[in-house]
Amino acid sequence: MAQTPQQRRANAKFAKSEEDKRGKPISQQKKKREELKSPISLFWVAILALVIIGGIFIEVIRMWF
Repeated sequence: MAQTPQQRRANAKFAKSEEDKRGKPISQQKKKREELKSPISLFWVAILALVIIGGIFIEVIRMWF
């Protein structure tokens, strides 16, 4: 039995909703992974490193004197 246009539209709508539930294809997921950025900017990483290394440096100087 052939599908009627109404059945065809209903099947297309259902297929679309099921595709949305499953998520995106792997090819699009790989692209998204490549575009991910660090949650912390390079500026804040540099500030954190400065604080940690500076603290270690000051502690070493304090031990010597």
